[in-house]
Amino acid sequence: MSPLSRREFIKSSLVAGTLASVSNLPMHAAQLPATEAVTLGKSGIKVTRLAFGTGSNNGYVQAALGQTQFTELVHYAYDRGIRFFETAEAYVTPAMLGEALKGIPRDSYQLMSKVTTDPGVDPGKRFDEMRRVSQTEYFDIMLLHWQHTSDWVAETQRWQDGILEAQAKKSILSRGASVHGLPALRQMPGNKWLEVAMIRMNHNGTRMDGPTSADNNNPSSVSEVVQHVKQVKQEGMGVISMKLVGNGAFTKREDRKAAMRFAFRNAGVDCVTVGFKSKSEVDEAIENLNLALA
Repeated sequence: MSPLSRREFIKSSLVAGTLASVSNLPMHAAQLPATEAVTLGKSGIKVTRLAFGTGSNNGYVQAALGQTQFTELVHYAYDRGIRFFETAEAYVTPAMLGEALKGIPRDSYQLMSKVTTDPGVDPGKRFDEMRRVSQTEYFDIMLLHWQHTSDWVAETQRWQDGILEAQAKKSILSRGASVHGLPALRQMPGNKWLEVAMIRMNHNGTRMDGPTSADNNNPSSVSEVVQHVKQVKQEGMGVISMKLVGNGAFTKREDRKAAMRFAFRNAGVDCVTVGFKSKSEVDEAIENLNLALA
């Protein structure tokens, strides 16, 4: 008998997985697309396609678990194959995530954070404090957080220079930005400084970019967002998408599956981050992503 192709293996594995409950996915799921390592464009950073997000409602959803339960959930995700963890200075979770990851070999996972680009602040000192809080010697990815105006590139020049200095010291390994709103997103294509772009994405525009930075629904803007994703990928940027569950609005699994499928098949993102509060959510997201690429 000829060996199964990769696609046939994935499909047969997923069929087997659906025979069990979502919370009891087979261990070979860890070898499927959700937890495979992909390179984020010219950054050279390799991450799993699925990232563990810790910013649901600015992290208060994760913080409500308490440190013990949160640590257990982080370890569960790690054991299931998720090796990419995301937080931000503005969230309430950086210290909790640092504590949860303590004892896990640092070179076995990737850590991304986002810095608030406040005026009148020394970027170097801010990065040192962020590393202290997160209990890490370096961040694999540092993003300029919540860029939401058309002039953000010029306005954050000091922070861009600060990240470059940190990269020279290897306390930050790669750089990028997260944007909210089309005026900010339109500044990403052609930007030579960016290595990683974090862009909101789902199939119906729920809590996605629109004419302003307002955090609302913009279904008519989805095609433009997808166009910009494809543009920056052609320029060599790695693309990480967020809002895969519509900021919690997608209460039906079919919507969550559709969002995952759209992000990878239609927009062609490299990686997605999902905020988790339970083991069943981790398992479902793994299965949804595996199905999206099957």
